[in-house]
Amino acid sequence: MDRQQRRIFGYLGFLVAVVAAYTLAYDYGMSHFEGQPVTLVHAFHVVLETLTTTGYGEDAPWRSPVMLLLVDSMMITGLFFLFLTLPLFVVPWIGRRMEVRPPSSVDFEDHVVVCGFTARGETVVEELAAQNVPYVVVEPDRDRAQDLLEEGHDVIVGKPGSTDTLQRAAVTDARAVVLDAGDEANATAALSVEECLDTAGVDPSEVQVVGFVDDPSISRYLRYAGADRVLSPNAILGRSLADKVTSAITAELGETVDIGDDFEVVEMPIQRGSPLDGTRLAESGIREETSVDVVGAWFEGEFVAAPDPQRELDRTTILLVAGDHDALESLKDLTLAEARQHERGGVIVGGYGEVGSAVVNILDGTEIETTVVDVADAPGVDVVGDVTDEETLREAGIDDANALILALGDDVSTIFGTLVGREISEDVEIICRANESESTSKLYAAGADYVLSLADVSGRMLASAILGEHVMTLDKQVDIVRTEAPNFVGRTFGEEDIRARTGCTVVAVERDGEVLTELGPDFRIQEGDDLVIAGTDRDIARFNDVAGVEPEPT
Repeated sequence: MDRQQRRIFGYLGFLVAVVAAYTLAYDYGMSHFEGQPVTLVHAFHVVLETLTTTGYGEDAPWRSPVMLLLVDSMMITGLFFLFLTLPLFVVPWIGRRMEVRPPSSVDFEDHVVVCGFTARGETVVEELAAQNVPYVVVEPDRDRAQDLLEEGHDVIVGKPGSTDTLQRAAVTDARAVVLDAGDEANATAALSVEECLDTAGVDPSEVQVVGFVDDPSISRYLRYAGADRVLSPNAILGRSLADKVTSAITAELGETVDIGDDFEVVEMPIQRGSPLDGTRLAESGIREETSVDVVGAWFEGEFVAAPDPQRELDRTTILLVAGDHDALESLKDLTLAEARQHERGGVIVGGYGEVGSAVVNILDGTEIETTVVDVADAPGVDVVGDVTDEETLREAGIDDANALILALGDDVSTIFGTLVGREISEDVEIICRANESESTSKLYAAGADYVLSLADVSGRMLASAILGEHVMTLDKQVDIVRTEAPNFVGRTFGEEDIRARTGCTVVAVERDGEVLTELGPDFRIQEGDDLVIAGTDRDIARFNDVAGVEPEPT
């Protein structure tokens, strides 16, 4: 018996008890105070008339004070039951009749079935929506499914591991299935997908099954169950954090996105005390001195396409720039504080779990010295303690460190560690792992220089596995996508004003195997051109809508 059923039975029981008590009281009162004996049936009838406010019958008016008080009491009780019934039963019943409920099934083709809706699943569906790829979320909790429906997602209610649910999700017509409902549920769902395809006579190679595991040691079990690809995001997150610290404190560019021969896109943080620190974009001379194009920039974690030329650049600014390798290296020199990497010490890695150990393994292959801090004493840990404690960070050498990498499994601890680290040192670069996307803005507010969200990296890993080469970046804070633009064919950039209309920046155009980067307002888009664009998920979705981009079939 659920809560609503218990509420109904309790209400009815209370109502019956009240009516019975008033019936007996009325029968007694009419005999002893009014001198007009009535039957119990007549007394019951009068009580119902009074409680429902429909009338009092032939017994009114009453002469004795006791009976008047009794009838007054019944009238008040009737009003009480009326106002109790409306909010408890009538209003919810009407609401349930009027609300739009999740459909029992979908009639999609070439879509993605998402089993489980975690933070990384949210990133996945944002990427899919940006590429106009239909999807349906399988959610076992009805209330959660209703919330997702109201947020604009296609969703059905059911257990991800149920063949009936998967059939209602049209899994046999899907291009891919995403397993993100927990390790055990993922394995069950993978087996059920295989059963559905086998029953329908569908070649398993036609539906890609991709799953997540938090523990890489169990990846093989999910593959045994039928998953085509099993992703563990911690390794790539560790690599990305190591890459960010390398690019932040050394003259190396770090990982770039290759658009064509000797044309790359890269994130470039600005160090405190560098030639660009404190300058305005218009006065920075970036374009004039280096020939590099500024695609966009992050200011305290917020991405801005085509920043205002009067916007000031500082240590919280991360530029997204495009150009040839030599030009990017020239710009890199302008983002570094003079000789800083030679004057200061190494890197402190806070947290020695899977992500932290991946960071250390990568940095060990460089000339950067690392000091590992963890609450547990284990091989590889240099300082045992809590990175949210000031004394622990001082013992690890934060006063002389180039950077502090916080690779913790708890966002609250990461925020506290950032606050303490920034309080101790204004110069140290603080690079953080965030487990939830919502924590990113808080970490920037706490003083972080760069934040990489596990949920975003995970979601983009999965989107890349499904969409292939169209999503060109996993660990950047914006998407860099290669796409056609049917509605723009024959039009110039000046005529379309793509950046103003969509928020996206066209980085390059691929034409007949050649990458074109000189893209003035008179550049005319031709049939067969692929545009390389950069923007947020929302901007990419807007671009696809304006440009008439249709999802490519698998």
